[in-house]
Amino acid sequence: MIPFSPPRMDQQIVEEVGKVLLSGWITTGPRTKEFEKRLASYIGCRKVICLNSATAGMELVLRWFGVKEGDEVIIPAYTYCSTANVVMHCGATPVMVDIDEKDFNISVANIKKAITSKTKAIIPVDISGFPCDYEEINELVASKEIKSLFSPHSDEQATLGRILVMADAAHSIGASYQGKINGSVTDVAVFSFHAVKNLTTAEGGAVCLNLPERFDVDEVYRLLNVKSLHGQSKDALAKAKAGGGNWRYDVVEPGYKCNMMDIQAAIGLVELGRYESNLNRRREIFAIYNQAFENEDLIIQPTFKSDKKESSYHLYMIRVKNATEAQRDEIINRIFEQQVSVNVHFQPLPLLTAYKSRGFKMADYPMAFSKYQNEITLPVYFNLTDDNLNTITNAVINAVNSVMC
Repeated sequence: MIPFSPPRMDQQIVEEVGKVLLSGWITTGPRTKEFEKRLASYIGCRKVICLNSATAGMELVLRWFGVKEGDEVIIPAYTYCSTANVVMHCGATPVMVDIDEKDFNISVANIKKAITSKTKAIIPVDISGFPCDYEEINELVASKEIKSLFSPHSDEQATLGRILVMADAAHSIGASYQGKINGSVTDVAVFSFHAVKNLTTAEGGAVCLNLPERFDVDEVYRLLNVKSLHGQSKDALAKAKAGGGNWRYDVVEPGYKCNMMDIQAAIGLVELGRYESNLNRRREIFAIYNQAFENEDLIIQPTFKSDKKESSYHLYMIRVKNATEAQRDEIINRIFEQQVSVNVHFQPLPLLTAYKSRGFKMADYPMAFSKYQNEITLPVYFNLTDDNLNTITNAVINAVNSVMC
C-alpha cells in the first residue's frame, strides 16, 4: 500500500534528536530559540514564537488581542475544525462565509458582507498551501468604510485600530505571495508542523508576528510566551541562568501549557535546513500529476500558481467533474483497492456535529459543498518515487473512469 503522507524521518533527524536527549535540555531551550530565529529569517517576519501546535498559536493570538464573548471572527466554512474551535474557546462567535469559485479559499466579497461592528478578526485559511487573496483582504480591513465599523475594547485592538488579519497558514510554509514568503503578508500568520505537514516537528506550530511598527513585537512575543507557560513570568531557560535569584518567578495570569520542546525544535531545524529541496520535489510531483491528468476530462486539476501566488505544494486536491458525494466515495474505495491511499480535505464545518448542532447549515455555503462533494487528495511527500506516482495516477484514472463512465 502506498501511504498517504508519512513524515520524512531519517538518520539525520535521529542523530539531532539524540543530541538533544543527551544534552540535558529537552524542553523549551536553546534549540527552540534557534528554530524561532531561523524561521523568522526564512519567512521575513518581525518575530516568531514556536508552540506545540498551530491551534494553540491561533488561540493565544486571539486572547492576546482581547477577543471574547460577544465578538465575532470571520472564517471560511471550508476548513479544518481548529479554525473555528479556537474562536469558540475564546467565547466568541465564528462567522462562517463561503469560499471563492476560483479555488478553495475564502471569498473576499463574502468577507465584506459578513463584517459587523462585532467583528474583531478575520482568519483566512490557505487551503492546500495556496495563499488567500491577502492584498484584497488587507485593503478591505484598512478601508475607511470598514474601519468606521470597528469598535475596540482592548488596548491591543485600539492600537491596531482595525480588524486583525490572522492567516491560518497551517498548510502554506514556503508558499509565496507577490514575491514574499507567506507568513509576512498579514498581521499574524500561524504555521502547523504536524506530522503530515511539509515541515514537521512531529507536533508543533509557529506564530509569525508581522504587526505594524507601532507594536513592540518583542513585548508581544514575551506576552505570548507567558500565556504559553501557565502565565509564568519566566521560562525554564531564563530560570536556569546563573544568579542566585533567577529561580524566582511569578504567575501573572491563569495561562496555558503549549510551549514547544527542544526535541521538536531539533527535528524542525533539520527540516528547515533542507526545506527547499523538499519543495522542489513537491513541485516535481505536482508536475507529474498534471501531465498524467492533462487529457482526462473528468479530472479537474488544482490551482497552485498564479501571477501573484505560488503554493507550498502541500496538497494535490483533484475534483471529479460532476461527481456526487456518493460517487466520489466509491471512487476512493476503488483507489484503495488498488493499494493507494488518498484522503479528502476537508469536510466543511457545517457538516460536522459540533457546528451543525449550533445552527450552521450546509445549504448556506453552496460553493463549499459543491467542491467538497467531488474532492480527492492525492499523496505528496518527498520519498514518493516516480514508480509510485505512476501507480497512483493509473489507480486514480482507472477508478474515476470505472465509476463515472
